[in-house]
Amino acid sequence: MAKKKKQITVDALKEYVRTEGAEFLKRPNVTSVGIGYKQTGGKKSKTLSVQFTVGEKIAAESLEQSGLESLPKTVSVGGVEVPTDVLERSYTTEYRPVKITAKLEAASPRKVAVDPVQPGVSIGHFKISAGTLGCVVYDAHSGAPYVLSNWHVLHGGAGQIGDSIVQPGKHDDNRIERNKVGKLVRSHLGAAGDCAIATIDSRRLDETLLDLNVKVNAIAEPELDDRVTKSGRTTDVTFGIVTRVHVTSRIDYDGVGEREIGGFEIGPDPEHPAANGEISMGGDSGSAWVAVERNKATSTMLGLHFAGETGNAPEHALACYPASVFEKLEILPAPPTVLRPEAAASGYAPAFLGATIAVPQPATTAVRNDLLKVDDEPVLDYMHFSVAMSKSRKFARWVAWNIDGSSLRRLSRTNIRFKKDPRLPAAAQIGDELYANNDLDRGHLARRADLLWGSAAAAERANVDSFFFTNITPQHAEFNQSSAGGIWGELENAIFADVEVEELKISVLGGPIFRTADPEYRGVKLPKQFWKIIYYREVGDATVVAKGFVLTQADLISGLEALELPEFAVFEVPIPRIGELTGLKFAGAEGPETTRGKRAPARRTRQSAETVGIRRITSVREIVG
Repeated sequence: MAKKKKQITVDALKEYVRTEGAEFLKRPNVTSVGIGYKQTGGKKSKTLSVQFTVGEKIAAESLEQSGLESLPKTVSVGGVEVPTDVLERSYTTEYRPVKITAKLEAASPRKVAVDPVQPGVSIGHFKISAGTLGCVVYDAHSGAPYVLSNWHVLHGGAGQIGDSIVQPGKHDDNRIERNKVGKLVRSHLGAAGDCAIATIDSRRLDETLLDLNVKVNAIAEPELDDRVTKSGRTTDVTFGIVTRVHVTSRIDYDGVGEREIGGFEIGPDPEHPAANGEISMGGDSGSAWVAVERNKATSTMLGLHFAGETGNAPEHALACYPASVFEKLEILPAPPTVLRPEAAASGYAPAFLGATIAVPQPATTAVRNDLLKVDDEPVLDYMHFSVAMSKSRKFARWVAWNIDGSSLRRLSRTNIRFKKDPRLPAAAQIGDELYANNDLDRGHLARRADLLWGSAAAAERANVDSFFFTNITPQHAEFNQSSAGGIWGELENAIFADVEVEELKISVLGGPIFRTADPEYRGVKLPKQFWKIIYYREVGDATVVAKGFVLTQADLISGLEALELPEFAVFEVPIPRIGELTGLKFAGAEGPETTRGKRAPARRTRQSAETVGIRRITSVREIVG
């Protein structure tokens, strides 16, 4: 029987381009590296390939004479030989250069001062020529509206935060004082993109993209062959098709030199050809590419235009990924949930069950010294939960939360973004730099659904607070989709389902288990084990029951590495043992905890002292058994 050929995935190629692409870009003739369908005789095939673009194609026999190195015909990715493709393309930023001798262009609605200011019109730093206002965005924390464009449009090599922004750009009207409309707020130029935001202070603001009649209110990651459209200062409305994804390009920027920028490539859409064959030209930089469905623009932004092809046909453009841009600039495509002032964060309540269940305490000097302090306190309070952060690992060492099952609410997570807590230094917490463009999920430690209780204002605040990165740890997609992940997520629900819980109240402590041998990814050690302790009282019984659990890839009963376990397994574990694994002291850890009125199981004959009372949980029904 013929062996089935192993197929390569876009995700595997994406990781290859991310890790190996920079080496190829060091070659002087290579302008970008990305993923696309291999072309043969100028026609696109259905074969995924690693595509290189070069400034000029040179015959193999002439490469050595030119001092250039030939590119490989295939590359090995995860044990699969993947074909490569070499295309002749060069790119440059697409702001409008000022030429003193240039003739005045006929005024258009996109190149004059407008009120309200609208996406698709000319804009720029007061010292820079002209680019395009891409779309209206919102501060992820305050909800303040901003306008989004490129770094090289709103900032540039000579600019700085706080500088004046003019509309239209200087090239279209050099009356700078008259045309000032706002200030440069934040910017970024690097692998995440070429992007910047500014305020509009002296005029009204219209969110509708000019001539497309849609407002950007969502972002998404484009895929090969997706259809897109944009509204730009120079070429007006043009259409395109995504031709390459996960592209790293080398672009020369005035004043700062060459930079490697991440993004994707767009080619012309043959069903909607541009009037002059150009889907972008100088002055279009900063335009928002939005998805097209049924030949109409949608409200979903797929890219931020920043560069165009030079000297080759057909025309191609480059755009940044919105997710990377929005993360770097800390913005949202729509206004964030606004919290009412009465929804002050209460934090974890130790006396929630009528008996005091204190937060975990350090059991070792090393753990105590590793706790991050804010205003000299190691505990951060949020609505219905509290967190203690590890300085060395930059994740929570523990999270403590309360659940009131009698007043739980169902709230949407729409327009709530994961974000770093501004009370902490940004470098002290792991953000989207770890999760971008891979299979890692942002896993909540304190479950979002557990926190949505109490008044409407309190539940809304808890909903937003749950998305701070202080409450997040990386979890591989396979973990979240596994049966073990399902059990782990249902621990609290199982207690409510099978036990008559006093006043429907539960307190929970949980967190990662840090090991020196944890695997490292992007310079971050990823925890592979997690713990959780659930406290509750049964109706009519003053005794607090405590049940401890560990999610792991190791066999806790034999003490050996897992051989026949699924990738993850859940074990019920005595609380003192969890203390040993975490370096923490817990309420109820003085001896074997009460379990439905009984002591923990007696020591089994072949178990070591450290595995006494441990049992594997294979279904939700066993959690309270």
